[in-house]
Amino acid sequence: MPDGFKILVVDDEPDLEPLVLQRMRRHIRSGKYSFVFAHNGLEALDLLQAEEDIDMVVSDINMPQMDGLTLLEQIPKVDPNIRSIIISAYGDMKNIRTAMNRGAFDFVTKPLDFEDLQITIDRTLLHLTEWRDALSSRDKLVALQNELDIAQKMQQSILPTQFPKGVDYEIYGNMDPARNVGGDFYDVIRLDNNCLGLAIADVSDKGVPAALFMMSSRTLLKGSAIGTPDPGDVLDEVNTLLCEDNEAEMFVTLFYGVYAPETGKLTYSNGGHNTPVVLHPDGSSELLPLTGGIALGVMPGMPYGTDEIALEPGDALILYTDGISEAMNEVGEEFGMDRLAEVLSRAKTRDPKELNDEIFAGVREFVGDTPQSDDITCLTICRNGAA
Repeated sequence: MPDGFKILVVDDEPDLEPLVLQRMRRHIRSGKYSFVFAHNGLEALDLLQAEEDIDMVVSDINMPQMDGLTLLEQIPKVDPNIRSIIISAYGDMKNIRTAMNRGAFDFVTKPLDFEDLQITIDRTLLHLTEWRDALSSRDKLVALQNELDIAQKMQQSILPTQFPKGVDYEIYGNMDPARNVGGDFYDVIRLDNNCLGLAIADVSDKGVPAALFMMSSRTLLKGSAIGTPDPGDVLDEVNTLLCEDNEAEMFVTLFYGVYAPETGKLTYSNGGHNTPVVLHPDGSSELLPLTGGIALGVMPGMPYGTDEIALEPGDALILYTDGISEAMNEVGEEFGMDRLAEVLSRAKTRDPKELNDEIFAGVREFVGDTPQSDDITCLTICRNGAA
C-alpha cells in the first residue's frame, strides 16, 4: 500500500485532535498519514471541497450543525471515491446499519481503541488502493481474467492480516485464492468481555459479483455481531438483511462463533457452512455438532440454532471452506474429510499458522498439478496449555 494518504477526522470533541496526532505521530512522521480536522459536517464539507487530495473521512455520528450520517450522504457528491469510517457508540446497530447503507466502509466503536482504529484505517486504505487500481484498469477489461483479478484484489483487501493473541490462545487465518475467484472470507471480531467473534464464509457465484456480495455480507456480520451476543440471532439478522435486497439471488454459507478465552467456551451457529473440526492433543479429531441453519440470503425467517462446546487446553478448532474438502486430483477424487483428519492426526504442532500450512500442503500434495478451482481458506484457533 503506498504512503501519503490524507485523512479528515470529523468530531466535535476538542481533545480528539491532539490525541490523534499524538497516537499516530510515528505514521505522521514517516509520511504514511497526514491529518486534517473538522468539528462538524459543515466544516468537513468545506474542507473536502477546498482540499481535493483527501482520501478518507473518519467521522463521529453525533455532532452539531450536521451529523455524521448526513455527512455520509454528501461525501459522494464531492468525490464518490472517498472512503469513510464511522465512529459509533458500542452496540448502536441502528445508526451503524444506516451508516453502512449510506456508504461507510467500516466502523469503530467508542471508547476509541487506537490499535483497532489503525488496523481499520489500514484495511480501508488498502481497499481504496485496490479500488483505484481497478478504476484505472477499467478500460482494459476485455477478458474475464481481468475481472477476476480485480475481484481477487477486492477479496484479499478486506481479510485481516493481524490477529488477536492471548496467553491462552493463538489465532491465524489465511486464504490461497483460485484463479476462478469465488467469495471466501474470514474475520476475527473483538467483542465485549474480552470475547472474540470467529467467522468464515463462502459466497455463491464467482468474480466481481461474488466479491461485492462477500463485502456486503462481511459488513453486515460485523455490524450485527457488535451488541448481539447470541450467534444464532446474529445469523438471523444478517439473513434478514441479505434477503431484503438480493436481486441477483446470491447466498452465503456462514459459520459464526463467539469464543471466551478465559473459559475456552465456544458458542456458535452454522448457516449451511462446512462443519468445523476440533483437533485434540492426542491427534484425534471430531466435527462440531450441527445447529440446523441453511445458507444466508436464500429465504427470510429461517431459524438459526445455537450450540456450545468447551475447547480444552491443547485443542485446536479449524474453520475451513469447501476449497479444502472438495479439492480434486487429476482423476476426480475429492480430498474429503478423512484425508483432512489424517493430515491433522500427523500434526505435531499447536501453532495455528503451522497447522494451516500443514493442511494447505496436504491439499496441494493430493491435487498435484490439477488446476485449483476454488479458494482454499482456513481460520484456526488453538487453546494453549497442557492437556
